[in-house]
Order: sequence, then C-alpha cells, then structure tokens
Amino acid sequence: MEQAGRILVVDDDPDVRDQLTMLLRGWGYEVAAAGGQQEAEEVLMTFRPDLAILDLIMEEHDSGFILGHEIRRIYPGTPVILLTSVQAATGLSFAARTPEEQSWVKADRVMDKPVRPEQIRAEVQRLLARATSESREGD
Repeated sequence: MEQAGRILVVDDDPDVRDQLTMLLRGWGYEVAAAGGQQEAEEVLMTFRPDLAILDLIMEEHDSGFILGHEIRRIYPGTPVILLTSVQAATGLSFAARTPEEQSWVKADRVMDKPVRPEQIRAEVQRLLARATSESREGD
C-alpha cells in the first residue's frame, strides 16, 4: 500500500495510542508514536511528521498545547489535531474555531474523546489535503 503521509501520535494512554497507531497504519500512513511530551520531543529530532495527533493532558495539564507550539516552531505549517476528554469532565471547550484561537491553541482541530475511527480518518485526510494544497501554492 502506498504511504499516504507521516503522522506523529502522542498519548499517555497506551490503549488510545495503540488503537490510533493501528488504524492509521491500516490506512497506509507511516506512524511514529510516543507516550508523552518528552518522548515526542525526542521523536521529533528524527521524524518529521506531515500531521500530529496529540493528547491535550499528559505529563502536565498543558503538555498537548506545549507540544503543539514546539511542532509548529520546528515544522511550521504542520497540521495538529488535539484530542481531549476535558470537555466531558469539566464542560470547558478548546474548540479553536477562529484564527485568533488557533494562533493560541496551535491546533487545526480539537476533538473530544472518544473519537470514532471515521471521524479521525476524515480529519486526517482533510488536514493533509489542505497542507498539501497550501504547500503547492507556496512553491
């Protein structure tokens, strides 16, 4: 199967991380997985993702935010999806719908856990297609 892109998956829950990794590989993506922010920062030294899927809360309450900022600093334009269960637990939303919110959150999409496979697949395809289109326009 042809590789469709390189995706970084970061989640401290091994079940979520393994399920996402398995699904994405099954859809033809090359996947690097990490169990937290620190491990992900090490992976980023040798793996340039076309897209990143990050858990919001890992070692710290803001690990996903910090990692999103780091990815955008190292690899500008890389789409980022944040996964969170914060809204279900607290009622707080990090939707990042406006350009101003996206500039602060550093995520193209915030999705509430649990995420259905067809939801994540659609978002990954949409964001990768948009990134490819924007990269071609910049050439």
